[in-house]
Amino acid sequence: MNTVFALLSFQALLGAFDNLWHHEWEAKLPQRASARRELRLHAAREALYALLFIGLAWFEWHGLFAALLAGVLGAELCITLADFLEEDRTRRLPPFERWMHTVLTVSYGLFIGLFAPIAWAWGQQPSALVFHSHGWVSALFTLYGLGVGAWSLRNALAVRRLGAATGPELPMPDPSAPAVLVAGATGFVGQALVAQLRRAGRRVIALSRDGRQARALFDRGVWVVERLEDIPAETRIEAVVNLAGARVLGLPWTAARRRELLWSRARVAADLLMLMRRLQQAPRVLVAASAVGFYGARNSGAPQQEDAAPATGEFQAELCAAVEHEARRAEALGVRVVRLRFGVVLGRGDGAYPPQALAARLGLAAVLGSGSQPAPWIHLDDAVGLIRFALTESQLEGAVNACAAQAVDQAGFTRALATSFGRQVRLRLPGAPLRCLAGEMSTLLLDGQCAPPRKALAAGYRFRHAGLDQALADLAR
Repeated sequence: MNTVFALLSFQALLGAFDNLWHHEWEAKLPQRASARRELRLHAAREALYALLFIGLAWFEWHGLFAALLAGVLGAELCITLADFLEEDRTRRLPPFERWMHTVLTVSYGLFIGLFAPIAWAWGQQPSALVFHSHGWVSALFTLYGLGVGAWSLRNALAVRRLGAATGPELPMPDPSAPAVLVAGATGFVGQALVAQLRRAGRRVIALSRDGRQARALFDRGVWVVERLEDIPAETRIEAVVNLAGARVLGLPWTAARRRELLWSRARVAADLLMLMRRLQQAPRVLVAASAVGFYGARNSGAPQQEDAAPATGEFQAELCAAVEHEARRAEALGVRVVRLRFGVVLGRGDGAYPPQALAARLGLAAVLGSGSQPAPWIHLDDAVGLIRFALTESQLEGAVNACAAQAVDQAGFTRALATSFGRQVRLRLPGAPLRCLAGEMSTLLLDGQCAPPRKALAAGYRFRHAGLDQALADLAR
């Protein structure tokens, strides 16, 4: 049994990594309504693994119980095959995830091959569950079983929550109506924007690198394209929203990562400009997402004016400046260009809020560094609201700070977040270790900007969540 337990342990650890890295971090399955069937399969498979880990840790399955155990192993295989088909239907798996699934499948096959003679021998005995302890191995596999069982319950609850959140089917838009093209439509803000535009009866074209995921995510009224070349020149597109780009906070800012961050934005911006030139009638407006990192690390708390020059010598500022430069090229076509400089977008589904909220619930909210650095923020409702406002407000153009009016520092934000869950802040993480570990990327955590939304307010936008306490209370419900 030692080799069997070793293979099962490998299966458990690699499966846990696959869940955390691919399903949670990259695909964000528990936040996607289109992933309900995949999550249902995952929940069932994890429940079987919980039974398998704990059952083998403490018992020998004799007689008919061996047949029951064989049924569990067979059911796991059927669920895995169904899961493969569902993944291919709903999303494009990255090569690393496919490689990992192959390794897990081979490992499971080896386990079956080694365990089959043991199960056969058990099957020849009188039917009984015979208690048999393997010492510390039994304790370890009990922990595995409890962990995967909790994950099964969590996925089952996500299926229920996503099912309850599914609204009625929306009517098909008029195919001759002018469309709004959304690049980065499957992202955090993009999904919320597309949903609001569809509820408003707008015709939407969604640009996504993964067409299968986008088609599974959106209703039939959204035209999903993977290449802008597939859009005919006679298509009526009255507005373009560019939210595309790889996640800035995550992997270290190595030279390769910096190129990826820049290329993922510049390539889409250049393709959108080519489309605008090719269309028989250019769009009226382009709303492009930038960030308050444009101003660099301005920890003094002095308000940053939208007409300020970008900071120099800082990657986050150079990235934002490059993005905005590409967007402004559309002005030569007579397109009104609005460059929204977002602060941290707070929403339940994704982004910075869910991990921060989890830490706060557990009493682990922490002040980072001195805590005096500004923490610009905006509620997801207002992030989408400002985009829609920019689409329709003809007088609004140029750079616009997309942050809530209430300015807070990081310590104040952390205290307000903890208070929203009835907790207190007791932890502080020094800045030096964070800067050492994360390098320049640590500026996203340890430095900030005060970027009041003066132009948006002057143009008449009214925030739904202007105060931090009210915004966090809304998210904590």
